[in-house]
This record gives sequence, structure tokens and C-alpha cells, in this order.
Amino acid sequence: MTARLAAIYRYPVKGLSAETLDSAELYPGGGVPWDRAFAIENGRGRFDPLKPAHVPKINFLTLVRHADLATVSSRFDPQTQILTICRDGGEVAKGSLASPAGRAIIAQFFAEYMKDSVKGPPRVVQAEGHVLSDVSEPCVHIVNLGSIADLERIAAQPIDPLRFRPNLIVTGAPAWSEFAWAGKTVRIGEAMFEITERTGRCAATNVDPKSGRRDLDIPALLLRAFRHRDFGVYARVTGAGRIKPGDQLTVA
Repeated sequence: MTARLAAIYRYPVKGLSAETLDSAELYPGGGVPWDRAFAIENGRGRFDPLKPAHVPKINFLTLVRHADLATVSSRFDPQTQILTICRDGGEVAKGSLASPAGRAIIAQFFAEYMKDSVKGPPRVVQAEGHVLSDVSEPCVHIVNLGSIADLERIAAQPIDPLRFRPNLIVTGAPAWSEFAWAGKTVRIGEAMFEITERTGRCAATNVDPKSGRRDLDIPALLLRAFRHRDFGVYARVTGAGRIKPGDQLTVA
């Protein structure tokens, strides 16, 4: 079976819900457009928008410590930069992340909604061209449905791929074959990638992305079954192009 791209996701606000895309234009040195463009600082943080640099995810509201983030959904409009937060099917907050007033509306919602777990007043942060990823360089995160199926076999229950917050989900590749892609060039559609490293997993993967419950221990499951805590791979975009679900994946 030929390996193909099954789905494309972005997470406009770090820690909030995924958005599926019909296609994406990628450029060398970048990621999926608008992916992790914003983050919510957990109280007074270390991120300086005037001198953006990588800071650890512990400075932000993320699933690793704030599972309640999964109990709301978000929708982002790139044209207006309006972020809409919903809970139980109803809109609970809405503001343009392009304006201080809009960012304040979103920050105030999380200040109230997560008042028992925030360290101080939350703040929505962004820096033009900067990706607020868990790693220091812009990249895309790839997850293989073949590996998901093997992990489900070990866990004896379904596992939502979105637990791993992928940008690209591929299908048709043998389980765990993505680890052998490290250091190699991969082509998907028109775009080219260099697979840089395996993705070490943390407790954020224990959170069900739909319910917000910590109902699995993914790192422990991986360690027990495979003697490592890795799932998925990071890739650097090296060649520009458009990608869409159904595109063939080839390894050079």
C-alpha cells in the first residue's frame, strides 16, 4: 500500500483545539501557516514579543498541566484573526487576536475558566513570524496511522491521533517506519521535508482531546511496550509546495 497524507492540522493557539485544513502552502524554514502562532502565558511569563525566542512550554497554558483546555473548542479566522471559544456547543468568548482588546477578552475568559490552576493573569502572546512550538525551530509534526494502530493493539482500546497534536497524519506506511526516516528527505505532494528527530512524549498525550480526561498513560505505555517514549517525528520544510490529503508520500 502506498503511503499518503491523510489529514492536515494546525493549532493557531498553543494548547487549544486542532483545526483541519483542506490544503496548505508550505515554505522552507516554516510550518503549517498559523500553526502555534499564538500562546497563552500562564501568569507573568518569559516570552518577549520584541525579542522572540524559544521558551519552555511550561510558561504557557498547555495540556500537560491544564487538561481543562480540552473541554473547550476554538475556531480561528486567519483573515480577521478572530478567535472564537466554545463550550458544550455554545460560544463563550470571542475576540480578535490582532488587537489588544481582543486578546484581553480571550485572556480574561481563561483567567476565569481556569482560575484554580493559573499562576496569575493569563496573557495572549505572539511575535510576527515566530512559531510558539515545543521545539526551537519551525517544523511540522508527522504521525503515522500505522503506528497508532499498533499502539491501540497494545492499549487494547482506540487512541485518537489528535492526542499527539500532529500537523500531518499519514496512512499506508508500516507501523513505526517513520523512525527510519530520520535524516532522510521525504516528499509529500509538492513539498519536501527533512525528518529531523523522533518526538519524545510527555503527559499531555494522556489527555483525551474530546473529554479532557486523563484516561491513559501514553509515555508509560510506550516505555513498557517499546522501551522508549517516542511517538511521531519532527520534519523541517526544505522545499516549498502545496500539500493536500491524498498526496503520495515518498522517502528519498
